[in-house]
Amino acid sequence: MTVPEPAGPADDAQLIAAWRAGDEVAAAELVRRHTPALARFLAASGAREDLDDLVQESFFRAFRRIDSFRGTASFSTWLMAIGSNALKDLRRRAKGRTVVPLEDRELEAEGGDPHALAMERDLLRRLEEAVRKLPPMQRDVFLMRAQQGAEYGEIAEALETSVGAARVHYHQAVKRLKAILR
Repeated sequence: MTVPEPAGPADDAQLIAAWRAGDEVAAAELVRRHTPALARFLAASGAREDLDDLVQESFFRAFRRIDSFRGTASFSTWLMAIGSNALKDLRRRAKGRTVVPLEDRELEAEGGDPHALAMERDLLRRLEEAVRKLPPMQRDVFLMRAQQGAEYGEIAEALETSVGAARVHYHQAVKRLKAILR
């Protein structure tokens, strides 16, 4: 005899409805569920030192404006757009300030061929740098599509653009990245 799973919100829409009704456990589940993807998105967008703060700020903004979430895009895509805006705000505030890293991390061989690892890390570093150099809209569309797997309709909704424009931005981002990495 199998014991049924306890009844509870399973998808994001149910969690959002539960949180709106005052269920803080639902909000915690949304945070647990979406933090890894949001952190990857923000890190790929160039947020390194302030990553934890940006993730926290993104959720704070999302929960504060949860009533504006219409559900036409996924919660994840909507959250990525909020995170992108939080990153833009941080960069605007940081203009003119010089940031000096406290430590330089050296390449450490983790097993395998050290030359191959070095080449792989160099390519990854170059790709991350190239993604950060993309215009903001291209970068956001590229990361939402390539990293998060979002559909063009969701991306367009979250970034307040058209589906066609999202496709063009993605195509242009891929074209620029290929040219930079050659």
